[in-house]
Amino acid sequence: MKRLINLTPSRPVQVLLGLLPFALLIVIYMVASDARLEINPDDKLLPSFSQMGAALERLALEPSRRTGEYVFWQDTLSSLKRLGMGIAIAASIGFTIGLLTGALPSAHAPLAPLLTTISLVPPLALLPILFIVFGLGELSKVALIAIGVAPFIARDIQRCTLEIPREQLIKAQTLGASSWQIIVRVLIPQLLPRLINAVRLSLGAGWLFLIASEAIASTDGLGYRIFLVRRYMSMDVILPYVAWITFLAFTLDWLLAQLSRCCFTWHHQGGA
Repeated sequence: MKRLINLTPSRPVQVLLGLLPFALLIVIYMVASDARLEINPDDKLLPSFSQMGAALERLALEPSRRTGEYVFWQDTLSSLKRLGMGIAIAASIGFTIGLLTGALPSAHAPLAPLLTTISLVPPLALLPILFIVFGLGELSKVALIAIGVAPFIARDIQRCTLEIPREQLIKAQTLGASSWQIIVRVLIPQLLPRLINAVRLSLGAGWLFLIASEAIASTDGLGYRIFLVRRYMSMDVILPYVAWITFLAFTLDWLLAQLSRCCFTWHHQGGA
């Protein structure tokens, strides 16, 4: 008898099994929503899909009476802009620090303990300080994302640098390579796909810091809109926004994965 631990579903079955939990959640929500609305048509806790569709249509397809902007798309653009800038800055800083502390013992000794300490500081605890130093504008929101994500990327790149076989560095030195040449031609090419993996893993934290900063001090953005309408219990707006954020996060992760496979085919062919 074939053991369950050795039973591997076919590809179509894997797809169906992957979709099954989502279908069950949708069915459960629909049943619960219909039951609550039947008792109280004005219930706001579990709006129907038609109510959420109407709210989303109003925000996405009708210009705001106050600003003339399409609120849904303006919120999306503002949030993606802040997230993109914060992650890009964090990736640049984290990659540089991680590479230096992993490749150069003289940099590892003074910077590694500091990096470990900084990574343990809760970034959200720094938010009031950032607002005081940078004000309530865009800079403080981008800075929170960068400060929150950069230590994670730096430590991950540092670990990956230390894991590169020492034999490669010795061979490069026997061929006459300088420290700079070893970093540029041996280490960086191997670390770039790992940088993309680190960014993918840090996107969840990046979204968390983005939503938190927008909720506290902002005039637009996905997080701002969710916390703005919560005072009216507008679940017909909150739930579509949460679903949209989830879709954006999934799409960004997928795009980064495709970028890694396209630019660093050798990394994935090697089973890394």
